[in-house]
Amino acid sequence: MKNILIGLLFFSSLYTLAQSPEKNRPPQHPQFNFQASQRPDRILLTWSDDPSSTQTVTWRTDTTVTIAYAEISQADPSPDFHKSAKRYQAETSLLLNDFSLAAYHKVIFTGLKPDTQYTYRVGSGDYWSEWIQFRTAGTTFEPFSFIYLGDAQNKLYSHWSRAIRAAWRDAPKASFFLHAGDLINHSQNDYEWGEWFEAGGLLHRMIPTITTPGNHEYIEGQEGQKLGISPFWAQQFNFPKNGPEGLEDQCYYVDFQNTRIISLNSNEDIDRQAVWLEKTIATNTNRWTFVTFHHPVVSAAKGRVNESVLQEWKPILDKYRVDLVLQGHDHTYGRGQSLITGTNKYEKNSGTVYVVSVSGTKMYPLTEQPWMSRAAENTQLYQIIEVFHDHLIYRSLTTTGAVYDAFKLVKNPSGPNKIHELATDIQEERRFTNTLMDPDDE
Repeated sequence: MKNILIGLLFFSSLYTLAQSPEKNRPPQHPQFNFQASQRPDRILLTWSDDPSSTQTVTWRTDTTVTIAYAEISQADPSPDFHKSAKRYQAETSLLLNDFSLAAYHKVIFTGLKPDTQYTYRVGSGDYWSEWIQFRTAGTTFEPFSFIYLGDAQNKLYSHWSRAIRAAWRDAPKASFFLHAGDLINHSQNDYEWGEWFEAGGLLHRMIPTITTPGNHEYIEGQEGQKLGISPFWAQQFNFPKNGPEGLEDQCYYVDFQNTRIISLNSNEDIDRQAVWLEKTIATNTNRWTFVTFHHPVVSAAKGRVNESVLQEWKPILDKYRVDLVLQGHDHTYGRGQSLITGTNKYEKNSGTVYVVSVSGTKMYPLTEQPWMSRAAENTQLYQIIEVFHDHLIYRSLTTTGAVYDAFKLVKNPSGPNKIHELATDIQEERRFTNTLMDPDDE
């Protein structure tokens, strides 16, 4: 009970920083009742430690559930697998929003075997989830794939759902999802978070999530200033505490099968993260390095330059020849290597591929620029990235399943990577439609 009270006090203090109440209201005609109950919901897999031996799961109930559990067993084709399940008691805290109070629960499964399938469930008393399966990472390099999604943000249940589901249809054995921020539109809106979970459905509880915070994950004051990250963030997303102090679960890295995935928080402390980033890349012994953050190094839309990110982070990304930089924010699509901006001496031959993408419905007009090898606007996209020992295959697909952009990136440990363009399914002249964003999404 003590940790529940501590959680309530903590989030009550954050609540005093709340944005305008009207931003937190459900729609005028809600399709769902997202009130918490004794039945577990919003079940989500993340990694807060080694992906080969641990797995973190979070979920939500109402506040009558004061003690909750997760159970796990190595997967077995026999229906009796549950008889050998190990039980963990959850860490529980309370989250207060404008309309309700809910209990959030977290368990970290430890001591798991690498490259092994497990089955788990969460709950308490008479209310439990179904048994759900996942696979741990291996300890040596094996080819794997993952799904990268740009901003979801708006019309999450009605429109964004088709993007995440189409991605899973095309990559059903993806090892994780990577979200480049702005998962929702209003940081403290419980209904929007409910739609995000509803849209992903069972995928959130089967496939681990890696995400980086966008500006819409921040509480916004009356004058537009950022007051702090959403109180929902820490309750739902649990990542390694290996970043700068005060940016836990926002700036971190995960090592997955000889690949380091680095998340940066492009909303604040850019210079402090730059110091951490250089050290994190310089000491990295993994073969591949992917970096994700929300605000792009070079914008794909007019008037949206992020000078501090450009000046502080790009020289480091180029100096160490990071393989992929996966970004969001601009609600357009752009991909290229030739980001010659005069910021550093490494950029002309770094070989780093920079991508900006969007998976939701909010769209901005594209500003076509020389650095782009491929670009698009008014197009919902998802990306499937297959990683092999000496190369990776990148594909960006529309929600109708057509390949819009594709390339093969060949790893060169002693110099810039080599990129080879691959065939796509869409004609070049269909790239641009000059369609502005939906005014309802502003």
